[in-house]
Amino acid sequence: MLNKIVMGMVALRLISGTIEIIAALIMARLNQVDKALLVNAGLAFVGPMILLATTTLGLVGLADKLSWNKLAWILLGIGCIFVGVLKK
Repeated sequence: MLNKIVMGMVALRLISGTIEIIAALIMARLNQVDKALLVNAGLAFVGPMILLATTTLGLVGLADKLSWNKLAWILLGIGCIFVGVLKK
């Protein structure tokens, strides 16, 4: 039997993958670069949110096993990812 935290992480990733596939199908159906770019821009918002939610679930599952020092390093790493993705 899988852990509830792991099942939540799996569900979020399956939802994310489904959104990506649907977006690709929409882009193909629209068949216009400008509209496909708008769909892609929407995905740029969804991806980091799924990353944050999945990481949060994982950290909740590990909370009793992590020291404050390790937790700070993880949060710093996540912050670096968001700065790299969202900064222009």
